[in-house]
Amino acid sequence: MSIAAAPLPADELATVTRRFGEGTMLPAAAYTSAEVLAWEQRNLFAGSWVCVGRAEQLRAGSNGAAVRQRSLVVGDVGVLLTWPAGGSVRALANTCRHRGHEVLAIGHSGERRVLVCPYHGWSYDLEGALLAAPGFTELIGFDPAEHGLVELPVVEWHGWVFVNATGTATRFEEHVGDLAELVAPYAPAGLQIKATHSYEVVANWKVLVENYHECYHCPMIHPELCQVSPPNSGDNWDRPGAWIGGSMDLVDSADTMSLSGQSGGIPLPGVDPRHVFYLGLFPNLLLSLHPDYVMTHRLLPLAPDRTWVECSWLFPAEVTDPTYAVEFWDRTNRQDWAACESVQRGLASPHFRPGPLAPNEDAVYQWIQMVARSYTGIPAHQKPPAPRSAG
Repeated sequence: MSIAAAPLPADELATVTRRFGEGTMLPAAAYTSAEVLAWEQRNLFAGSWVCVGRAEQLRAGSNGAAVRQRSLVVGDVGVLLTWPAGGSVRALANTCRHRGHEVLAIGHSGERRVLVCPYHGWSYDLEGALLAAPGFTELIGFDPAEHGLVELPVVEWHGWVFVNATGTATRFEEHVGDLAELVAPYAPAGLQIKATHSYEVVANWKVLVENYHECYHCPMIHPELCQVSPPNSGDNWDRPGAWIGGSMDLVDSADTMSLSGQSGGIPLPGVDPRHVFYLGLFPNLLLSLHPDYVMTHRLLPLAPDRTWVECSWLFPAEVTDPTYAVEFWDRTNRQDWAACESVQRGLASPHFRPGPLAPNEDAVYQWIQMVARSYTGIPAHQKPPAPRSAG
C-alpha cells in the first residue's frame, strides 16, 4: 500500500540520504512541525508495529484480576486489546460498526466477556463478532456476520505486545529481522518487571532515539557511565530488520551497568557477560540488554516537542532488589533528558541548520536514513546500503 510522502521538502531530505560522512541530520521541521508529527502518528506509528507494553502489564487490572479488554491509542488510531477465554491477545479497531462510536473509552479496561458500545448498545464478543444490534432484528437483509469489529494484526514477542493499527505493515517477522537472534539468549519472556519509571521529556521522540544511539556525548554528561563502560568501545551493526544498534564493553572491573559496576542480581545464563547491547526497534522500543537484566524505553510522542517515556527493568523472578540498576539508569536518563531538551530548544531556533555526523555516529546515520526513507514511503525494514565513510 503506497502512502503520501511526509510534509517535508524533498531537497531537505536529499542532504540526509547522502553517504555517511557527507550527509546531515534531519531538517528542523522533522522535530518541530505539528504537521510532520501528525503524519508520523498515522504512518510511522499506526502504520508500523508499535510496542504497546508488556503482556503482564496490559492484562493487570486495578483490583488484581486479569482484564479481558483494554482500550488504547496506537499512533492516531483507537485500538481494543482483548483476551478471549483460552485464547491469545487479539486487537480490534475501537470503532463501532454502527455509527463509529468508541466501543470502550480510551484508557479504560474491563473484565467482561462482552464488548458493549455505550451509544446504541451494539454488543460484540471478544473476538469482534457482532452479538446483538438492538432494533435491527427485523431488518431484512441485515447480516450480523458482516458487521463485526475490524480485526488488526497483533503479535506477542518475548513478552512484549506489538500492534499494527492500520493493518498495512509488513509481516512482523520482516519488521524485526535479525534482532530476534540477539534478543533470544536473554529470554525476556521469562523475566519479570521489577521496576518502572515514567518520564515526560520536553523533546521530540526522534531526538531521544538519536541520543540513545550514540555515546559521542557520554564524556561530557555521563561521568558515571564512563567509569563502567568506555564511551568509545563496541561496534554498531547493520543487519536485516527495522532496527539499529550495537554493543559497548564493560571495563575489566565491572560486572554490569551500575554506579559501582557490581551486580546486585543474577547473571543471565548464556548471554555475553562483557558487553551491553543497545538496540532500537522502529519506531518506539529501545532495548538495553545487560549481563544480568534487560531494560527498555518505550516512547510515545505527545507533541512535536514532548515525549512520554516508560523505562522498565526486567529481572529473573529471584531478584528482589533492582535498586542498583534503577539508580544508575534513572540518573543516566535524567542526564540524557536534560541534554535532549536543550537540543529541542536549539532545533526551534531560527539559526539552526542541520549539522554533520561525527565518525562514531554511524548508528545515528542508520537511524536518520531509516526515518528519511520512511518519509518517502519506503518501509523501515528496507534499509539502505551499509554506511561508508566518504573519501
